[in-house]
Amino acid sequence: MEKIVLPEIKDLHLIEVYENNGGYSAAKKAFARSTDDIIDEVKKSGLRGRGGAAFLAGLKWSFMPKTTNKPKYLCINGDESEPGSFKDRQIFEYNPHQLIEGILIASYAIGANTAYIYIRGEYHKWVKMMQKALDDAYAKGYVGDAMKATFGTDFSCNIYVHKGAGAYICGEESSLMNSIEGHRGYPRVKPPFPAQNGLWGCPTTINNVETITNVPWIINNGWQKFASIGAEKHPGTILYGISGHVNKPGVYELPSGMLLTELIYEVAGGVPGDKKIKCVIPGGSSMPPLRGDQLEGIRMDAESLKAAGSAIGTAGIMVMDEDTDLLKVLLRIAKFYHHESCGQCTPCREGTGWLEKILKRLASGKGTSSDLDLLITVANNIEGNTICALGDAAAWPVKFMVARFRDEFEKYVNKEIQLPVKNKVHAMRGTAVPLADIKH
Repeated sequence: MEKIVLPEIKDLHLIEVYENNGGYSAAKKAFARSTDDIIDEVKKSGLRGRGGAAFLAGLKWSFMPKTTNKPKYLCINGDESEPGSFKDRQIFEYNPHQLIEGILIASYAIGANTAYIYIRGEYHKWVKMMQKALDDAYAKGYVGDAMKATFGTDFSCNIYVHKGAGAYICGEESSLMNSIEGHRGYPRVKPPFPAQNGLWGCPTTINNVETITNVPWIINNGWQKFASIGAEKHPGTILYGISGHVNKPGVYELPSGMLLTELIYEVAGGVPGDKKIKCVIPGGSSMPPLRGDQLEGIRMDAESLKAAGSAIGTAGIMVMDEDTDLLKVLLRIAKFYHHESCGQCTPCREGTGWLEKILKRLASGKGTSSDLDLLITVANNIEGNTICALGDAAAWPVKFMVARFRDEFEKYVNKEIQLPVKNKVHAMRGTAVPLADIKH
C-alpha cells in the first residue's frame, strides 16, 4: 500500500502559522460554491465517520432538511471517553484551526448558523487550547458575523466550546444533545433522529472531531484525491491510537486499510522483549477483541475488521502481550461500563452489574464453568436491548473475550490461578493506558 508522508508543520496550532500554510482557504472556496455541491463533494470522497460507527459523513449531512422554520445546529463530538481512544485531543492541541475551518464548511453545507464543540469534562487542558484557538479565529474575523466581510458571503456561523461533565454516556449523540441543553445525559429513543428533532427540538447534525477535520483537505484537494487514499470503501487517512504493550505507543496518521500487524510491529516498534501477542482490541475497549495468533492479513478498515469479527471503532489499538492476565483486563473493562451506565435501560443497568460480579467471583477462585456460560448469556441479553449502544459496548468485550479465550478463563475455574480482587478497580478512561500492571 502506498505510504502518504504528511509534512510536519511546527506550531500549526497558532493561527498565523495555519494561515501561512493555506489555512481558511478551503472555507473561502466552499462559500463560493452551492451547499448541494459541497455535500456532493463530501459524499463522493467516501469520508466515513471517525467516531465509531463509520457512517458516511456526506450522507448524514444530506439528511438535514433543506427548508424549515427552525434554526439548524451542528454538534462536534469531542467527548472521547472510550478507553484506549486519545486521537481527538491531538487535534485540539496540534491542529485546532483545521477543525474550526471544517466546522465552518460543514455548517454552511447543512445551513447551520450555530455549532457546538462538545469536549469531555476531564479534558481541562484541551478545552482551554480549543477555546484559545476559537478566540483567535473570532479576532481574525473567520467566525461570527465578521466572517461575512472576511469571506465575502452572506453566511455566518457562531461556534461555542461546551465542556462536558465527565460522563461516558455523553459520547452518545442524543445524550450529548441533552447535556448541551442542560439536562441529564440520558440517550433519547429514535426515531425521531437528530436531523429531524435534535437540539431544542430543531434539526441537528452530529459529527466526530476527526471526521470534520478532514473536510478542508477534501475541499482543497478534491474528492478524487481523498478517495484514492487507503481502503477503497473506507478511504482517507486515519488517526491510529496505539497503546499497551508496544515500544512506541502514540497517535499515527496513516492511510486506512493498513495491516494491523504492520501498525504494531513497524509503526509502533513491536512488543517489548519480543514477546508474543495474546490479544488485540482494534478500536477502543468496547470493540470485540482479536486473538494474537489470528492477526495475519487483518486490515484496519470497517469492512476488513467486520469480516474478522470485530470493528474499527475509534481505531484505538490496544495491544496485550503473552503475559497479560485477561481476566484482570476484562474485570477492569466491566467495572468501567458498570460505572458509566446511565441506568435508564434495565438490561444495561442491571446486566453490567451482573457481569462485574460474576467476573469478581471468578477472580476470587469461587467461579465455575457455568459462570463462563452465564457471562455470555448475560451479555447476549444486554446486547441489542438498550436505547443506545452503551449496552453493546459493555457486552461485546465480555462476550467475545470469554468465547475467544475460553482456555484462559477456565484456569480460574480450575483454580490454577487466583487473582486477588482489590476493593477498588480503577477504570480506564480514554487515554493511552499502560498495561504493565495487567500481568500475573
